Amino acid sequence: MGIFAAVMTGKGTGAIATIQLCGDSATDILRQILPPRPQKPVEFTTGKILLTTIQSGDKTIDQVTIGCEDNNTFAINCHGNPLIVEEIMQLLRQYGVELLTAEQLLHKTSTGNNTIALEAKLTLPKVKTLEGTRIILNQIDSGLTASAKSWLKDQPENIAVQTQNIIDKSKIAKLIIYGSRIVLAGPPNTGKSTLLNQLCGRQKAIVADIKGTTRDWVSANCQIGSLAVELIDTAGLDEKLADKIGKAAQQKTTELINQADIVLLVLDNSEPANQIDKSFTNILVNKKILMVLNKSDLPFVSQRSRELPCLFETGNMPNAVSISAKLGSGIDYLCDEIVRLAGVENFDPNQPVCFTPRQEQLLTQLTKPKSKDAINSLITELLSGPLNV
Repeated sequence: MGIFAAVMTGKGTGAIATIQLCGDSATDILRQILPPRPQKPVEFTTGKILLTTIQSGDKTIDQVTIGCEDNNTFAINCHGNPLIVEEIMQLLRQYGVELLTAEQLLHKTSTGNNTIALEAKLTLPKVKTLEGTRIILNQIDSGLTASAKSWLKDQPENIAVQTQNIIDKSKIAKLIIYGSRIVLAGPPNTGKSTLLNQLCGRQKAIVADIKGTTRDWVSANCQIGSLAVELIDTAGLDEKLADKIGKAAQQKTTELINQADIVLLVLDNSEPANQIDKSFTNILVNKKILMVLNKSDLPFVSQRSRELPCLFETGNMPNAVSISAKLGSGIDYLCDEIVRLAGVENFDPNQPVCFTPRQEQLLTQLTKPKSKDAINSLITELLSGPLNV
């Protein structure tokens, strides 16, 4: 089979990284990069964990633990510094090891016929939350796998309804699994940057009483309920920003709104309702919007409930939450409303969902009328078809 190695953990500076080493003569390779023990050579026994160091000549690269998973199959757990990981990988290359991606290694070494289980293993390093991990793991033996097996004996019309329901539920599941992007948009000086700092729990964006302080975008990561969130503070929507930098900032804001899962439309509750030009609401069409009426600590000016609907089409008026980002009041309620709007509240991790483009493509085909033979062929491909890497 040859000998292969791949980094199985996600990219970044985590505390621990795992390098999988497997194939013919993997044991011999390890003996060459571990400290020499002429009197008592290292014994590699399945199920045993070794605490040792990896050496390059006289140089110690890192102290590691090595899990002996099977004959010539090892998990090298080293420190997560990317420089250390890369140095170990290049050392393995010097000894003739072929370096692969995690996807390529799992595909090459997979001996089962459950493609969904293989995709789950590939997805786990990318999962952002514990709840997302539960969702993925539940698809292996139950969830999507169990549903697909039951469809082999089901009627086409029932399969079409069930697969469409799974596709719809998966849109919510993916927010939990991969994280969500929430964009703070609105006129200048409505407190978007202060709100971002409040939500992420630290000073991330510069705040000032000068309109247009944020001319570019700022992002921060935080946890809101079961959501791992990338918060993005954008330049204020203002058609009067006619200079070159201002126009570029407005264009970037529009792009970020288009890419958002949720938009927090932040308005100043102490100012009149006509803070934002109606033309800007066109970019909010078909987006999940939560209106945030900030500065509730200041005197209230207008009957916003009567005046704001003019910015939106009838029936599309978003829910509104009153807060004071400066004082931190109303933030907990705002977070609850974000979770509600995302649809992740009380999401059942045991229900079937799709979590890869391959799965979604096959499920989409199953929603359309086909012969029973064609349907069974698609189901078989879903369960045990080839994995593109």
